Amino acid sequence: MIKSELIKKVAEENRLKHADAERVVSTIFDHIVNALAEGNRVELRGFGILTVRTRKARKARNPKTGAPVFIAEKKVPFFKAGKDIQDALNNR
Repeated sequence: MIKSELIKKVAEENRLKHADAERVVSTIFDHIVNALAEGNRVELRGFGILTVRTRKARKARNPKTGAPVFIAEKKVPFFKAGKDIQDALNNR
């Protein structure tokens, strides 16, 4: 599912105009991104938990040339699925 499909579903199921549903979905996503950018954890009960993890700096190699490459430390989002999602995926 892509964002436009999600917006369409929200609009249909809640009898909203497309523009209103788009504003709702975008606002939710913006707040999630801002919370993660501030280093906070986002917990959506029944869905999952979004956190930020730090990947340490490391040495790697360019697969094409074999030359060593340094990869700087970076922050990446991490998602842990909730029990409801895990149950749905495993048909429990």
